[in-house]
Order: sequence, then structure tokens, then C-alpha cells
Amino acid sequence: MLISAFDAVLSDLDGVVYLGAEAIGGASEALGKLAGAGVELAYITNNASRSPEVVARHIRQLGAPADAGTVFGSADAGADLLAERIPAKSKVLVVGSAYLRDCVVARGLTLAESSEDGPAAVIQGFDPEVNWRDLAEASHALNSGALWVATNTDLTIPRARGIAPGNGSLVRAVQAATNATPIVAGKPEPLLFQVAAEQLEATRPLVVGDRLDTDILGGNRAGFATAVVLTGVDDPESVLGAPADQRPRYILADLSELYTDYPVVRATGKQIVCGAARAGVDGGSITVTGERDDLNAWRAACCAWWYANPRTTERTTPEITFSS
Repeated sequence: MLISAFDAVLSDLDGVVYLGAEAIGGASEALGKLAGAGVELAYITNNASRSPEVVARHIRQLGAPADAGTVFGSADAGADLLAERIPAKSKVLVVGSAYLRDCVVARGLTLAESSEDGPAAVIQGFDPEVNWRDLAEASHALNSGALWVATNTDLTIPRARGIAPGNGSLVRAVQAATNATPIVAGKPEPLLFQVAAEQLEATRPLVVGDRLDTDILGGNRAGFATAVVLTGVDDPESVLGAPADQRPRYILADLSELYTDYPVVRATGKQIVCGAARAGVDGGSITVTGERDDLNAWRAACCAWWYANPRTTERTTPEITFSS
């Protein structure tokens, strides 16, 4: 089975383990079986609105194993970045959750209530209560020369009712008003993955996520194997067109496929074969012998397209044709 090649799973949360408050089918069961397979588990999240203790409690309520020490979040990473770059007791304007404010205070920094307090830095993280006034205060502070740290730049966040704007969308609003660029603490930067692997003493971790531009890119940057699950933001078509640095090693329907044998993908002549599916590339188009709803057909298509376009730096939209 696939998981036997690894000693740890570094899993995203939103879109992998749960959507909003609800568990994704089979996710908790799959995560619960890791210990029996001798595989360590950590959670890597860009959501800066909740503390590790609260996140771990939510995960346990859904039936998966977790404790605060296995949750690595962008709020703490962002506060660490601030503490490295500005003097102790400096004033910081926090645009985000109460927990993000606690993280800043815990690093020996002082909270600013508005841009009029003359903050040395602004830190911005996701919180559903962030409003226009918060973004305006951040813009005023940045236009006055404050340092800017963003916990993450995810443009969207998967929720139970569908895809909603994420912290990255709010960061872009501030960028439009300031022309400033934040230092980013969370994914796709590799730090959270590297810290988690080090604490687990893992040498062969597998990064699992639903987003190419954060989870997979960050895992690749950390030098770890990556697997995308199709239960959240990205779908087979977006995986197919991914730039080279966002391409996963494995494409999984969901976490349960960690316990199956990953199909062999091989080249036969000018075609790529995966299971009963075959794919070939001709210029900017892909021809697949297989069904559109067969994941092996997409695996073959991805391998064929990536082999033909190994160093693509931009997202592509190849024409793809399926036939029986």
C-alpha cells in the first residue's frame, strides 16, 4: 500500500480532513489507522483563526487523532517572523483573530489598536470577523512604513457550503491600497513542513493537501513527497494544468487511498499507461483512451502532459479528449 513507503503524514485540514465543521467522508478513519501502520501524523494549516488546542479538539470530535503538539499553524509562524524582524515590545497592528493577537503578545510584542498608534508592523491572518475598517487601518499603517507579515495568502477557503474568500483575497485588497508586498509565514513557504518533520523525527514524510498553490508547492519546496486529494479546492483538470513546481507525486481521490497500492504509471511507445487508461500528447492537446470519471485516466493524462512540458512555469489549459 502507498503509505508503507513513508514514516509520517503531514496533512492539511480544510478540504482534506473537514469542510467547515463537518468531516470529509472516510478521512477520520484513514488518519486513525496511521499509528497502526507505524506512521506519525501532523497537521499543517494556514488557518490562523484558531489555536492548536481548539483545532485539535475539533479534529478529535470528528474522530481523528490529534493533540495541540501535532498542529502546526501559520499564526505561530507569523508571530515568529515578526519577533525575528522587529525589536521586543514593538507595537504591532493585528488584523485577524484573538489567537493571532495572543501569539504576538507571547513573543514579547505590544498590540496597537489602530494605525494612529504608530505600529512597527502589521500582521494579517484569516478571521471571519475581519471587516473593511480593519483592512483600512492596515493600509494606513503600511503606507506609513510598517513591516507587513501575512500568515498565508490562500485566495479561497473550502467551507461546508462551498468555496469562500480566504485570507489571500483580503491581503490582495490591502495590496491594492498600498502597493506593498507581505512576508508570508505559512504555506507555500516550506518552514511549517520542515518544523513538523523535524519534531516528528521523520525522514520520509508525505505531504497531503487539496491545494496545489499552497500544500503541494510548499511540500515540494520542502523536498518532500506530495499527494493531492480531490476533496477540496483543486480538481483533476487543475492538477493537469499545474505549473511544474505545483505538481504532486500522487493524485488521490481521498485519504482512504493511502491504504491502496498506487497504480504503476509507465511509458509504452509514445503513450503513458495507467491501469486500463492510455494518454498521448500531440502539440497542445491530450488524447486519452479511458473514461473521464476514471482517476487512472487523469493520472495517465497528467503524466503524459507533464512529461511533454517538464519545466512549465505558468498554468496551462490543454485540450483533452476522452474516448472508450
